[in-house]
Amino acid sequence: MSTILNFDTIHEYNTFLGVETFHPFISSIDFSKVTREFKHARKRYGFYMIFLKQVKCGDLIYGRHTYDYQEGTLVFIGPGQVAGKDDTGEVFRMKGWGLCFHPDLLRGTALGQKMKDYSFFSYESNESLHMSEREKATIIHCFQEIKDELEHSIDKHSKSIVIANLEVFLNHCTRFYDRQFITRENINKDILSRFETELHLYFESDKPQTIGLPSVQYFADRAHLSANYFGDLIKKETGKSAQEYVQLNIIDRAKELLHSPDKSINEIAYELGFKYPHHFSRLFKKKVGVSPNQYRLKN
Repeated sequence: MSTILNFDTIHEYNTFLGVETFHPFISSIDFSKVTREFKHARKRYGFYMIFLKQVKCGDLIYGRHTYDYQEGTLVFIGPGQVAGKDDTGEVFRMKGWGLCFHPDLLRGTALGQKMKDYSFFSYESNESLHMSEREKATIIHCFQEIKDELEHSIDKHSKSIVIANLEVFLNHCTRFYDRQFITRENINKDILSRFETELHLYFESDKPQTIGLPSVQYFADRAHLSANYFGDLIKKETGKSAQEYVQLNIIDRAKELLHSPDKSINEIAYELGFKYPHHFSRLFKKKVGVSPNQYRLKN
């Protein structure tokens, strides 16, 4: 098994690259200024990492998959994730930009509360952000703005300015991902269609009884996507989260079954995959406004 390099702090990573640490919790790196040569290795980061590579790197191992790392894409890596490429003996110089920031930078800040909304840090590598030249120029400007601020002497304004620049950077990434979802509309609609088909097949099988209620992860795996990317895609296409979409499908099926007098409420709950009937009743009332029994009596 290949060796994994562990970087728990920003300073450890900067030392590995041979660059100066201006701030213990954030670093913006222009790789063209890194003079060292490297061999490929898999790396685990204890902080958030964003890479903009300006050179085609071949197959990159990221999580459970390999992917052809094209020039000019942004890859987002969350704390604790492993990314990189096994050592092939090849020696190379790094190009492009990198931004790494530790969760401790954001403790007690509004941006720290928002980080969960930047779900692209949990996307798979084949769901990276592919940018136009104009978008790439915007992102490089963000890297440079943060770098320039970090190279100033630290004062009482430094943290707020750096965090503000970081939030602008992440918001641009969100905007560009929204654009990517739109430009891939036909592909996304195909995924939505397959999602609907998979939902139908799930309830036509014995899976509700053997597995239980369908999870978003189950359908994401069927589509060969990460759960976060799949969820964001469904949200963009339908206006509802993937979980809401699944629940609405469950409620529609429950309504059909409730029209049949042959099955009790408990039997319907178990048939749909609920472990406990009262969980079914609670969800049904939350979505429909009345209990399953009241719905049955009204209809």
